[in-house]
Amino acid sequence: MLTLDRIGPPRLHRFGPGLEPQPYLQLDITPLSPTIGAEIGGVDLSRPLTADVLAEVRRALLEWKVIFFRDQDLDRASHAAFARHWGELENHPFFGHVEHTPGQPDDTPEVVRFAKDDAAKGYENIWHNDVTWRATPALGAVLRAVEIPPTGGDTLFADMAAAYDNLPRDVRERIDDLDAGHDWVPSFGMAMDPEQRDALREQFPPVVHPVVIAHPETGRRTLYVNRIFTTRILGLPEDESDELLLRLCTQADIPEYQCRFRWTPGAVAFWDNLAVQHYAASDYYPATRIMERVSIVGTRPTRGTP
Repeated sequence: MLTLDRIGPPRLHRFGPGLEPQPYLQLDITPLSPTIGAEIGGVDLSRPLTADVLAEVRRALLEWKVIFFRDQDLDRASHAAFARHWGELENHPFFGHVEHTPGQPDDTPEVVRFAKDDAAKGYENIWHNDVTWRATPALGAVLRAVEIPPTGGDTLFADMAAAYDNLPRDVRERIDDLDAGHDWVPSFGMAMDPEQRDALREQFPPVVHPVVIAHPETGRRTLYVNRIFTTRILGLPEDESDELLLRLCTQADIPEYQCRFRWTPGAVAFWDNLAVQHYAASDYYPATRIMERVSIVGTRPTRGTP
């Protein structure tokens, strides 16, 4: 039987075992919550960044899991250049990249545009990590506001390490050695014709990831299942898998593990895709909301051990 088992205040830890509190000398940090989300001041992402600044940005991302920069003057090239500091950039097979200027070279094939208006409603209002259906899901993503609605359109983020920490002990012990299947067909595949879906299925078959992963840099144990792409927990009867998966996905709904970002012109979000889930509030229809995203190639998730 599904229960939430929440009594009293949650256990909230900002740092993983690989991090210790240190002062920031290059950046101004304004937390949005006790453990997740911080606005970063004192840096212009359109300009070349020093090694010291890049090191502090990386440390802030590991500490806060999602960081935000306001009033940035980025174009597609500088957007991609900032993301490229953290690794190779990902091409998404199911989203077309931004149209480039006719007759000019296409230098930003990794930039994906999400454009919503009165003819295209938002549909990303489900808690999820990006591309967990890949064998090597994205390490992180950098999202830029191109055009925002007058009200609404916020993005929420959930700390999935806190989500794991605050499960009852017996649930944690039960899931620590379990694996889950992830697949894109129940989401992206529903809008495709069978021929297109079958061709992409050969390129992107279902994958298996641990239910609890270890962050590759901090070692922090993190809950790694989500409502969109996780299809079942392996080794369990279907009804038991469905109930447990619902129980685990519900952890993202708890406000104490969340932060919420209100977009402004030129704002940028950079999140750790292994550490957080996100949810784009679709409360602005029929207004226009245009965002552009660059994702960073990651590595295969590994199991988090107690």
